[in-house]
Amino acid sequence: MTTLISHPLPVLALGLALGSRLIPPRLLLAGMLAACLPDLDVLAFKCGIAYGDAFGHRGFSHSLLFAGMSGVLAALGGYVFGCSPLKSALWISLATASHSLLDALTNGGLGVAWLWPWSPQRFFMPWRPIEVSPFIDGFFSARGVQVLLSEARWVWLPCLILAVTGWGLRCTLARRPGKSPRQAGF
Repeated sequence: MTTLISHPLPVLALGLALGSRLIPPRLLLAGMLAACLPDLDVLAFKCGIAYGDAFGHRGFSHSLLFAGMSGVLAALGGYVFGCSPLKSALWISLATASHSLLDALTNGGLGVAWLWPWSPQRFFMPWRPIEVSPFIDGFFSARGVQVLLSEARWVWLPCLILAVTGWGLRCTLARRPGKSPRQAGF
């Protein structure tokens, strides 16, 4: 798995790149939380549910169905996030699904049950550059540092580039004659 430090970063970066006019702050925060939500499945270990079980780690909570259901729940409270129910649903669904995508880019574990309940198969991406994170008991070790360095290279740096590039484009557009900063997404 990728660490909980890294899971909300792609959502944050995209939200910052798009600007608060497109992604209101409450929706951005909800998306960052939704990006961490699938890892609540680690509580299954406390209930005696095995890692490879459908309700184990990277099982149903990492599926596209779960991401879609998260979006539907967000749509029900869409105006709480300061936008339409459709925008809430799409943003939260994508934010939740981003978690599984990062996990599928790791070099360990059993893969991600994207197609649950239609298929129990677990998937990885063909390219898996991110070091898989140890669980809590092994995180504060040399291995944990190695994982954080891997995430810095493959997650944090690209997210920083995305956020800064999006912000820069919005600033450039705001400077065009006849454009106000509000029209550029600030």
